[in-house]
Amino acid sequence: LYKAEVIHRRGPWRSFEAVEYATLEWVDWFNHRRLLEPIGNILPAEAEANYYAAAEQIVMAA
Repeated sequence: LYKAEVIHRRGPWRSFEAVEYATLEWVDWFNHRRLLEPIGNILPAEAEANYYAAAEQIVMAA
């Protein structure tokens, strides 16, 4: 997914820094802007936050 969407589609690259910046942009989009259907059409970052909040509540209850 990453190579098809970023590396191959947006190349050729002028420098390592350009690849690094494009990678950071893609990771930001992947985690904070993309809705993921299998987890209820929410953001992956939101799902992770929900998971840790629920785990913290279980620990406190025990």
